[in-house]
Amino acid sequence: MAYLINITTFSDTRGNLTVLDEAIPFDIKRLFYIYGVDSSARGGHRHHKTVQAAICIQGKCTIDNDNGINIETFELDSPDKCLILETQDWHVMKNFSPDAILLVLASTSFDATDYIFDPYQHNE
Repeated sequence: MAYLINITTFSDTRGNLTVLDEAIPFDIKRLFYIYGVDSSARGGHRHHKTVQAAICIQGKCTIDNDNGINIETFELDSPDKCLILETQDWHVMKNFSPDAILLVLASTSFDATDYIFDPYQHNE
């Protein structure tokens, strides 16, 4: 299941320094960032192999997550808050503020065959 971690931040009168060293629980093979998002939702998938870490380094957004058992919404509203998305986590990123920049770190290089777009089917 997806989970939040706090990233170490050093603050003083000069500003803030947030350090990713040792914070991300996997080796980073790819990184990308999403910004300038209108009212659209992004994502809508999970992965066979890739684990991801999502950090909204500016502004805020929400990530709806479904691991097949639990459905949860996470708000990313601080650059020292990081959401770890495991392979089973089918996620949708939405509600981007106009100034939002969402940084995503991934455990694998891009591979189109790693994506699973079909959402889980829940019996109600």
